[in-house]
Amino acid sequence: MENIILKHALLNAIQYNGKANENAVLGKVLSEVPEARKNVELVRKSITKIVAKVNKMKPEEQQKLIKGFKVEKVEKKEREGLPPLTDAVDKKVVMRLAPFPSGPLHIGNAKQFIINDWYVKHYGGKLILFIDDTMGSMEKQIVKDAYDLIPEGLTWLGIKYDKKIYYKSDRLDIYYKYAEELIKKDKAYVCECGLNELRELRAQKKECIHRQRSVDENLKFWNDMLKGKYKEGEVTLRIKTDMNHPNPAFRDRVLFRVSDRVHPRVKNKYKVWPLLEFSWAVDDHLCGITHILRGKDLMMESEMERYIWDIFGWKHPVIIHTGKFMIDGVNLSKSKAQHEVASGEYSGWDDPRTWSLQSLKRRGFKPEAIRNFIISFGVTEHEANVSVDKLYSENRKLIDSKSERYFFVSDPVEITLNKIPARSAKAPLFPGKRKFRKIPVTKKIYVDKIDFVANREKEVRLMHLCNIDLDKKAKFTGKTMKDIPKIHWVSSKHVKIKIVLDNGKTIEGLAEPAVAKVKPNQMVQFERLFFVRADKKNLFYYAHK
Repeated sequence: MENIILKHALLNAIQYNGKANENAVLGKVLSEVPEARKNVELVRKSITKIVAKVNKMKPEEQQKLIKGFKVEKVEKKEREGLPPLTDAVDKKVVMRLAPFPSGPLHIGNAKQFIINDWYVKHYGGKLILFIDDTMGSMEKQIVKDAYDLIPEGLTWLGIKYDKKIYYKSDRLDIYYKYAEELIKKDKAYVCECGLNELRELRAQKKECIHRQRSVDENLKFWNDMLKGKYKEGEVTLRIKTDMNHPNPAFRDRVLFRVSDRVHPRVKNKYKVWPLLEFSWAVDDHLCGITHILRGKDLMMESEMERYIWDIFGWKHPVIIHTGKFMIDGVNLSKSKAQHEVASGEYSGWDDPRTWSLQSLKRRGFKPEAIRNFIISFGVTEHEANVSVDKLYSENRKLIDSKSERYFFVSDPVEITLNKIPARSAKAPLFPGKRKFRKIPVTKKIYVDKIDFVANREKEVRLMHLCNIDLDKKAKFTGKTMKDIPKIHWVSSKHVKIKIVLDNGKTIEGLAEPAVAKVKPNQMVQFERLFFVRADKKNLFYYAHK
């Protein structure tokens, strides 16, 4: 079996830039050896080890090793779309989104949702939206506005989920039912250990004294929990696992805890809340989820889900782990954004510093650009640390030819022309199109201070107009084109505008008078500077260069 796995890992790696994809390899192995389906998890573990070794090899090592197998010549090619899902051919794919409502979706966590959506559309399956609003830690608070902001962001991205939205806060009685079944199976117990004591016992691989309680005793304690007889931190419901498990966090893990906080939707109706992996394990089974996509930082939670499924004898969905997704220079902290929005430092959840989908929309990003950006990285457990310029590049492809061009001067220096060369200048409105705009020319004009300082007493080209000797009193030098600096400008006939930058700061300056007629939501490029989106009259949001 290992040789078959190695063969397909090498073939996949050679085809796709030296990096094999575990899911693609698994699909090929199961196709060649159908009986391997009887123990998919064991096969998957072998694939994980072998793929990791193959991906560390140099391309020449992979090519040399594949010669030991009887295969046709393999040609390298670029992967289109995403790799196939394991075990997705013969059944309908059902996947789920489970965002925690601590705020709107941002560019980072939108990654998983876009990939889920791509697969469901590719296989003609079903996508279910769960608002994962169980009571989390004190550091992870629910934001009421997120209940509307999350679906709004998904809709803007073009993600098609099932009409019925599930709220976990509506499903507590379901979770209680299965928790009681665990207790009756003697697989869970109520524990009164404090957090520090719990950690110490786990580290020492020792059972706590409460683990030996009878089923009847645990049912009584459990019912007392549900009746509200305990305060936050006094008791938990823990699952019985092997105390010699190599991961201390897996040892008798907490499944339910008490919370005295008021929930935004159900208020104080419930005081006992499940941890995420328990609610996931129940909902993934009840909703018929076939494939689960999640970050590899949740591998331990995946293991706990499988453990719970095995207790109940439930079939395992396929779990796919992906690496962390980071964008250089972009802070994707929801907790920080939550604090800054609440304090008023940020203008709201569409403040550009949040990097929320709402903020990207306000800056003029196209949903298609974000989808293309995410899909281009594929599905892999490797961490991706990418430049934000790649996102900007994807958006630029979509808006460049459709964005009107204008001049904007942010730090104006007034200069006086010794004569007016023309009443107006004729300039292209769009790149490469026979459509033009007229810029009024007056004796007094304004140029950016940075251009003035860098080119003072030099000959420069006022773009689309004429050459001048740049000074406070500028001399007209004729219309001969030379290899000289080109600078943008506006005349005394201008409009004052404001631009909100991506760092939350604003700049004010002067623009061509025609800018006053730009409609809200319209994309504009201020020549030599950057693209912006018109928010309302004379107010713009910076998009990117």
